Amino acid sequence: MIVFLNGQFVPAEQAVVSVFDRSFLYGDGLFETVRVCHGKPFRWAEHLRRLERGAEFLRLRVPFDATALTRFARELSQRNQMPDCVLRVTLSRGVGPRGYSPKGADQPTLVMTLHPPPQLGAEKPPRWRLITSSFRVPTHDRLALYKTANKLPHILARAEAEDRGADDALLLNTDSEVAETTSANLFWIRDKTVFTPPLCTGILAGVTRAGLLELCRSLGIECEEKSVRLDGLKKADAVFLTLSSLGIVEVAGLDEVSFKSSAITEVLREAHLQAVEKETRGC
Repeated sequence: MIVFLNGQFVPAEQAVVSVFDRSFLYGDGLFETVRVCHGKPFRWAEHLRRLERGAEFLRLRVPFDATALTRFARELSQRNQMPDCVLRVTLSRGVGPRGYSPKGADQPTLVMTLHPPPQLGAEKPPRWRLITSSFRVPTHDRLALYKTANKLPHILARAEAEDRGADDALLLNTDSEVAETTSANLFWIRDKTVFTPPLCTGILAGVTRAGLLELCRSLGIECEEKSVRLDGLKKADAVFLTLSSLGIVEVAGLDEVSFKSSAITEVLREAHLQAVEKETRGC
C-alpha cells in the first residue's frame, strides 16, 4: 500500500509520524472520510470545504491548496490501483513544544490513506441494529460540526454497541435530544415526511446528510430539521442513516423497537446511488 505523507508517496511501512505530533498527543487535528468511485472522490469539493472550515476554526494551516490535494488524491488512487475505495485525509497541527499551547507548532502533517470500500448497490442492502449509548454529546457544540481527531465519546459508544451485538450506537445530547450515531447522521420518517436533527443539537455537518436534504427537495419529498427525544424517535415509521462510506443505511431496530423498511428510504437510496454514479463517471 502506498500512502501520501506531506507531499511524498511512500510505502505504508515507511509512512511514520513523530511521537511528538500533536494529533497523537492531544487529538489536535481533523480528518475527512471520502468515498472514491471510478477513481474520483464523491463530493470532494464539499469534503475539502469542511476540512478548510475546520482548519480555520482550529487555527490550523492546510499545507496544500485544493488543486494540489485533488491531484494527490487521484494519483494515490492510481498508484494503488484502487479506483473504488475509501479515502481518509488526516490533518494534524504537527510537532510543537510540550503543553496545550499551539504556539510553535507551525509545520502541519497531512496524510492520505486508502481503504477497501464497503459495497454500494448491493441486492440486499445492510440494515443496522442500534442501541442507545450511555454517553452524551454536548448540545450546541461548535466542534461537532467538524471531524476532529478526538472522538473518544464515539469510540466508547461504539464499544458499547459491539458489546451488545449491535451495529452502531445512538448518541443523545446533553439536553436528552437525539443527535447522531457514532459514524452517521440520523433521519427518521413520519407520515411521509423525512426528519433529521438540526446542527445545533451537536451533530456533525455531514456531507451525505446535506446531499440527502438536497435529494428530498429535488424529488418533492417533504423534509424538515427537527429535534426529537428518544421516545419520539421510537414512534417513527422508519429510520435510516447517512454516511460517506455507505451512503444510506436503513435501521432495522433501536433497543427493543423494530422498524419496517420504507419505500421513501429506497427511493432516496437509489437516487443517492445515481448521484454517485453521475458525479464520478461524469455521465
